[in-house]
Amino acid sequence: MHVPDGFINAPTSAVTGVVAAGALAVSLRGARRELDERTAPLAGLVAAFIFAVQMLNFPVAAGTSGHLLGGALAAILVGPYTGVLCVSVVLLMQGVLFADGGLTALGVNITDMAVVTTVVAYAVFRGLLAVLPRKRRSVTVASFVAALVSVPAAAVAFTLMYAVGGTTDVALGKVATAMIGVHVLIGIGEAVITALTVSAVIAVRPDLVHGARGLRQRLRLRVNGELVDAPAPTAPVAARTSRRTLWITGLVTSLVLAGFVSFYASANPDGLEKVAHDKGIDKKAEKHTASDSPLAGYGVKDVSDARLSGGLAGVIGVGVTVVAGSAVFWTVRRRRTDDVSPVNTGA
Repeated sequence: MHVPDGFINAPTSAVTGVVAAGALAVSLRGARRELDERTAPLAGLVAAFIFAVQMLNFPVAAGTSGHLLGGALAAILVGPYTGVLCVSVVLLMQGVLFADGGLTALGVNITDMAVVTTVVAYAVFRGLLAVLPRKRRSVTVASFVAALVSVPAAAVAFTLMYAVGGTTDVALGKVATAMIGVHVLIGIGEAVITALTVSAVIAVRPDLVHGARGLRQRLRLRVNGELVDAPAPTAPVAARTSRRTLWITGLVTSLVLAGFVSFYASANPDGLEKVAHDKGIDKKAEKHTASDSPLAGYGVKDVSDARLSGGLAGVIGVGVTVVAGSAVFWTVRRRRTDDVSPVNTGA
């Protein structure tokens, strides 16, 4: 789904850049309410994990592959505003360092892959939780459906942007049919990865999962013939592991996925690449500005061994993403602390 330079014309790219900038500004303010000293480190880890899993293309149809977009996963784990920032950090690292996704198309990619997926997924997730029993299993089910819906929603968003500013003369109906069809299949993979990851984190630290807050339905007592809510329990939710252990485990998992497992990922083009080639959308694709980067194409320049080159690139990518993401989220968290400090609470 990474849109390269040249697919969308300059005016439309500029407009999506403005939309993306506005969404990031809103997300920075919203993330200040979502992040605290417990969840800020998790947000940086989520960004690194999304980067790692996006390297694992899985086959979905003849000659086509897909990979995680990550908007649903990020929104459910750390909140929708922070989720937009997580995916945006990943897209920025991929575009600048790995020549994946055009730099002039960065606004298109952030709008499509970060904003649309996160907003749609979280809306679906919250809607399902409102009608499902307030149990952990419901969070997993809602995560699956939300992730499944978010991917074709991103395909629809790309189709609309292409309809407005596409640089090639291809029938819109053909683009829409091909994009939505293949991304429904990719959405199944996205849903499985998202549900498994959310379920795994809830199993050990439910208190850190944004979408699992307030899971337990409050006990109701009958008083004078009327049902009233019982006082909320004061005991904290039992944690099976420490935050440090969770963070280290997540980082090691991300490094292994990007540095080793990624070598065995599908080499087939992803959904957008396949559709673009088959329908002729890529006729005016432009050379990436960062194509001479030493990490372009997810390999290390001058390292001849393909396994070693890709593994090193993946490890470097995870490291840079976790550092950049953590820096962003700790800064946002510090701004929240400053806002609620006594100095800033005067009448």
